[in-house]
Amino acid sequence: MTAEIARTTTPLWRDRRFATYWAGQGISQFGDRVTELALPFIAVTTLHASAPMVGVLTAAVWAPNILSLLIGSWVDHHVRKRRLLVIADLIRALVILSLPVAHWLGAVTMGQLLAVALLAGLGQVLYQTAYPSFFVSLVRREQFVEANGLLSSTRSVSFVGGPALAGALIQVLTAPVALVLDALSFLASALLIGRVKVEDRAVDEAQDGLLRRARDGMRLVVRHPYLRASLACVTTINFFNFAAAALLILFASRQLGLSAGSIGLALGIGATGGVLGAVLAGRVTRAIGVGRTICVGAVLFSAPFALLPLAGGPVWARMLVLGGVEFISGFGVMLLDVPLNALQTAVTPDAVRSRVVGAFSTINYGIRPLGAILGGFLGEWMGLGPTMVLAAVGGSLSILWLIRSPIPGTRTIDELDETPVLTTTHPS
Repeated sequence: MTAEIARTTTPLWRDRRFATYWAGQGISQFGDRVTELALPFIAVTTLHASAPMVGVLTAAVWAPNILSLLIGSWVDHHVRKRRLLVIADLIRALVILSLPVAHWLGAVTMGQLLAVALLAGLGQVLYQTAYPSFFVSLVRREQFVEANGLLSSTRSVSFVGGPALAGALIQVLTAPVALVLDALSFLASALLIGRVKVEDRAVDEAQDGLLRRARDGMRLVVRHPYLRASLACVTTINFFNFAAAALLILFASRQLGLSAGSIGLALGIGATGGVLGAVLAGRVTRAIGVGRTICVGAVLFSAPFALLPLAGGPVWARMLVLGGVEFISGFGVMLLDVPLNALQTAVTPDAVRSRVVGAFSTINYGIRPLGAILGGFLGEWMGLGPTMVLAAVGGSLSILWLIRSPIPGTRTIDELDETPVLTTTHPS
């Protein structure tokens, strides 16, 4: 009994298995910050891409998510989820490394940027659909919020130091060479995940075809009151936020006249809002409840984009506005993500986790390319500033999907039970 009490009260970060995975995830997150800044910078400064083309590049990163439902349905019946995570990291490392090689050969093109974005995005889809089953094998149910808080805090910290590091590397080494860091981070992540020992969870033998399993996963999402409302909310947020995000580097570089180093520094300082949000998400959730925290986060995530057109004056003032927007938005996304991830994990049946994540990603992430493309064309047509304001208003209205759902009234994760797996009656 004493051992069991100690096991449940020991901080999760002291668990060797979780700490090993957490370290790999943190290294990879820092590498990602380099790529997020480097890819659009290559397009904008080296290839002189227009706003619509930058939107298309952003769309290419997320376009593979349209396949998430099918990939997730396949992953659900693959026993060794940890192996899939390692493979996903290796795919992304090799793809990213192709850009520095092309740079040294003097052969970087927009076509290659798009190909890298698509293939790296495909690796990300494989990772995110295999991750949920790995996660529930790694941590216990009562640790879901704590684990998500720790993982989210690492991601937030990467947004603090990552952009500044990325900006400095891009200015000193050029963007393509800086991408070597991201490739190495994926290799490190693959090595550390490979060392995490988790018990492979039993999977049901596939009785139905891939398309039928995918359909059943989508049916569960659209019929479940918690999953349906949360999907509608985050899909709306992502559509409008990516209309703004696709233009953020372009806006900061051309309209605000900031250098790569200045942009990276402003975004890095502003990203402390995400760290603060990750640290406080658990306390806010305990104070006002899981559902209300999600609602507050949904609004704070999007609304700050409306402040960007106000930036002006000396360089420090323009950086201050850019950093302030990032701070508020980062704080909001943590209040949204940490409790929402825990809620979705709690209500999703284990046997269908990957296909449910796939259904979510197909719609939630699949909408991002459309938002990015729309943002690019709106930026060309109505201007970058007005597009930012439109995105802020549209994203904030996502809270309307939550108001009529049971989510705002949910105070704790303990109130939630897994929903039984939908049964499908097949015609004889």
